[in-house]
Amino acid sequence: MHMCTPRRLLVLLSMIPVLLLVGVLLSGIPPRYKDVRSYERHLPQHNTTEARAERRKYIRFPDHLWGHGLNNILQESLLMSYIAYASGRAYVFEDYTWSHLPLPYTIYDFALRPTRIPLNSFISGPTAGGPMDNSHVPRAISSEFWNEVCPPEKRRIIHARDSPYEADGPVLVEWWKDHLAGLEDECIEVDEKERRVVDKYFFGGPRLTALFPSLSISPILASFTWSPLVLSALARNFALLRPTNPSSLFASSTPQAPPPILSGLVAIHLRRGDYKRHCPRLAAWGSTYMGFNSFPSLPDKFDPMQFNVTWQPASPAPGADLQFADNNDPEALKKVEAYYLEHCLPDIDQVVVRLRKVREDNPDLRRVYVLTNAWSWWLGSLAKALKKDGWEELVTTLDMELDSEQSWVSMAVDMAIAERAEVFVGNGFSSLTANIVMLRMAKGLTAASNRFL
Repeated sequence: MHMCTPRRLLVLLSMIPVLLLVGVLLSGIPPRYKDVRSYERHLPQHNTTEARAERRKYIRFPDHLWGHGLNNILQESLLMSYIAYASGRAYVFEDYTWSHLPLPYTIYDFALRPTRIPLNSFISGPTAGGPMDNSHVPRAISSEFWNEVCPPEKRRIIHARDSPYEADGPVLVEWWKDHLAGLEDECIEVDEKERRVVDKYFFGGPRLTALFPSLSISPILASFTWSPLVLSALARNFALLRPTNPSSLFASSTPQAPPPILSGLVAIHLRRGDYKRHCPRLAAWGSTYMGFNSFPSLPDKFDPMQFNVTWQPASPAPGADLQFADNNDPEALKKVEAYYLEHCLPDIDQVVVRLRKVREDNPDLRRVYVLTNAWSWWLGSLAKALKKDGWEELVTTLDMELDSEQSWVSMAVDMAIAERAEVFVGNGFSSLTANIVMLRMAKGLTAASNRFL
């Protein structure tokens, strides 16, 4: 008779960490991107002798976002590099940082994840140290080179606490431009520990869109492009994307040479997972579409006020989040919550209806590309429903053939496809969608080609 003796129980318990470790290792060892780091180190502006001889001026924001998704960090990086550009200083770009552990990897969802990925794995252009045509502003440098050319004794630390962080974008940038103009120090470091350069609502409202006219014609956006690594993933998957000219997938895009359009393709952003919790919260907070998703010229509007529901501050603290007011009609609350879910977390039937309407407005559309984190079984059901509704083909994030390096920048790969789609249907509450809309508008694609769920 076999019994679970204390000794056997101890053996079993001791095996649990081993099994977890084996599971983590079986998930694969992420890449280190050593070649991209070497590329960054050999950028022409990373020459200490020349930098000191020319007395180039730099600005760094060391309290940058980390541990967030790519698009929250990309938004911030583009804004800070634009402030640097407007001020005539070289921006100091940072790694995409998930963790500050002094190790190359951390564990997330029972798998290894890189703690840092070089920015040039995701993007190219001025924010990542690329050239700024016809500009007197020095090129951006890496934080690694900053530590070399700007040792601690050369740095002047200024504080963001005095800036008009609640101002419209143009006012904010102009304040920083004027403030920095009076500083002759070569190495400026901005301390954001007490207050950030912008508050948490900046990227979610009209204060950001007010900045777009000047931002879009600056080198920061005018010369923005995806990294060669990202573009190589598009080229590798030419058979899925079916461009008219496969070589066009290698091409970067600028306003002078907009991205080649993937004719007949509609790209749709369907985020699932954490949005099952997040979307109901957006309703409770009375959230509206994010900044770049609320351009007046965009055809689809979001109006929760039509349901006569009111919101109130959740606490008396300044800047407190909103919540539903106590005196709302229960039926009105149900309607507004359903309205939010339809536009934030639509079910399969709602996706089919939405894409049918978009196709009615754009009859040449035949194929669908889905940017998503959804489970494969859900996507299989979606594919069946869309084919039944007349779509020729559905391709998703999961169908892309990517190598190890490309897999860790797959979100940027998705975005590059959406940037090139004939029509893009986004999630108005998403920073990923907001950045795609921003890039499509900056590259000269029509506002009517950007739609929302």
